[in-house]
Amino acid sequence: MKLAFIIDPIAELDPGHDTSVALMEAAQAAGHEVWITQFDHLSVLDGQAWATLMPVSLTPVQLVDGKWVASEDWFALGESQFRPLASMDAVWMRKDPPVTVAYLYATYLLDYVDSQQTLLINHPRGLRAANEKMYALQFRDAIPETIVSQDKNVILQFVQDKGKAVLKPLGGKAGEGILLLQTEDRNLNSLIEISTRRGQEPVMVQIYLPEAQQGDKRIILLDGEPIGAVNRIPRGQEFRGNMATGGRVAQAQITDREQTICHQLAPVLKRDGLMFVGIDIIGGYLTEVNVTSPTGIREIDRLDKTSLGEKVMHWLVTGKSGLLH
Repeated sequence: MKLAFIIDPIAELDPGHDTSVALMEAAQAAGHEVWITQFDHLSVLDGQAWATLMPVSLTPVQLVDGKWVASEDWFALGESQFRPLASMDAVWMRKDPPVTVAYLYATYLLDYVDSQQTLLINHPRGLRAANEKMYALQFRDAIPETIVSQDKNVILQFVQDKGKAVLKPLGGKAGEGILLLQTEDRNLNSLIEISTRRGQEPVMVQIYLPEAQQGDKRIILLDGEPIGAVNRIPRGQEFRGNMATGGRVAQAQITDREQTICHQLAPVLKRDGLMFVGIDIIGGYLTEVNVTSPTGIREIDRLDKTSLGEKVMHWLVTGKSGLLH
């Protein structure tokens, strides 16, 4: 099979952490051709999506003393080719957030890939539909008490009613801009004003879940089914468990409650063409649905001594037919 990955510049990726690299390594190990491009290298000609693609070969990371170690020259690129994306069996859209206007335009270009011929992971319509914060709101039984507003008075009232809440920018990533709001904080008004750009942008505000100190669990879903999980635990005085903010990772099991949440999400994710997804769960509550470039494979593989990338490639070969049609 020929697989194309739309990613950030490959030299900027961390091979010991990045899920895109793990997936590309697994594809290479399975004998597939691996090609890469960037979202600013896409075009539409004669009603078809094209891209400037480069073949890539990878030197896989090795697990040494419990850590993934990459060689200095861990990738090599071949000569670039301008070719239709329809020549690929699957196209992975793995550009990291934030979701900018340019990102949205890239999804419109990907609409011109024939999904009857080439599998899109994730599908551009799903990427547009699924703001990673807002998408969870439709699963009301699964989420904690949540509001979305740009009205300072509405937000203040929610914080006063709950005593403590967590504010999240709708376009944030990796824990950026997430704030703990408390009624006794003399900066509360300023924090809300800054986050909403003085009432110009809505934000999400959720009731604070004390269980967050025990961890923020990332569960990877493939075609609606959970295939692995990792717990991200805050360090020190930090209340965020994100790996990008220094959270430590620990092995995690998927509970019955979390299985129920996954089962609830599955038909909606499939409807929207969201095949590879990472959901975040705190204290048995769904807090986010990550669809742009969900990560966690490297950590799960290291802790569970597994290979989720291998599972993904097996699914791609045996189960992709008809998934999006």
